[in-house]
Amino acid sequence: MIIDHRTYIVQHGRIGEYIKMFEATGLPVQLKHLGNLIGYFQTAVGPLNQVVHLWGYEDYGDMERRRAARDADPDWTAYKAQSAGMLVSQENKILSPVSFSPLK
Repeated sequence: MIIDHRTYIVQHGRIGEYIKMFEATGLPVQLKHLGNLIGYFQTAVGPLNQVVHLWGYEDYGDMERRRAARDADPDWTAYKAQSAGMLVSQENKILSPVSFSPLK
């Protein structure tokens, strides 16, 4: 298993709007194609205006196939247009569990 760890910084004052919009229009498309949502979080202490989400995949090939299917979905294109300009920046990481991790 690999985990796609994404941290998005949302424009100040718009995090509630972003989360509500993502839940309504982005999440259904991602669940349809990406499947394994491990968690979706909002920062409460430390750097604010951040959302962090974790998606699990069997391997890199699985991740690429699922992303390609999502990217080809017209509903994903509509979501991207709706959310355009809401994010300030993003940081992506691919995590691999170690031998004793409960998630493998």
